[in-house]
Amino acid sequence: MADTLRDILDAAARGVFPPADGGTTVVRQHAHRDAGVLAFTAHSVVFTDEDEGWVRAALARLDCDALAATMNPRFLAAFMERTGRTNDTIDLLTVAAPLPGEPSLALAEIEDPGHPRVARAREHRDEVRVWAAEGGVLVLGRGVAGRLEAAVEVDEGVRHRGLGRVLAGAARQLAGGEPVWAQLAAGNARSQRAFRAAGYFPVGAEALLTAR
Repeated sequence: MADTLRDILDAAARGVFPPADGGTTVVRQHAHRDAGVLAFTAHSVVFTDEDEGWVRAALARLDCDALAATMNPRFLAAFMERTGRTNDTIDLLTVAAPLPGEPSLALAEIEDPGHPRVARAREHRDEVRVWAAEGGVLVLGRGVAGRLEAAVEVDEGVRHRGLGRVLAGAARQLAGGEPVWAQLAAGNARSQRAFRAAGYFPVGAEALLTAR
């Protein structure tokens, strides 16, 4: 089993996952900003600077399916209370390999700290870069364990025309040779369709706990 959260993520990007043994791996946080849970098929990873013994005791107190214990609301609530952190949602975690070539649409790199998508990205990511296209925005930045994360925003008036898919694909061409990750809300079917069509594949679920 890999030793660090980044090792686990790098392996998952290659299609190599923790053993589907019903177990839970506890690793240290990569940085103070990010703690949380990754749920793969029949194996979970809790990344935290809290004592591993506390994590396992909290999971053992739950009367629920062990395969779902780390994403159980009672465990997440206890995790947040223990760490003083908050969680907005449980996301579908996806990843795609980089692509050669240039994006197929015109993109202009901009600085727009007031854009809601950009402001949110800067709360959760470092080295944020933003590109504008006609009708949309693409954001790349370094998030959990330093992985490269993408987010897109499409204007209401130009939706259902494939722009989200094209922007998600452009992120792969701007990645500089490394995998691109995207966290997608479970209920955001439109965004999930766009990223899947752009070649991103699901690797698991993620509950990210952020410092207040």
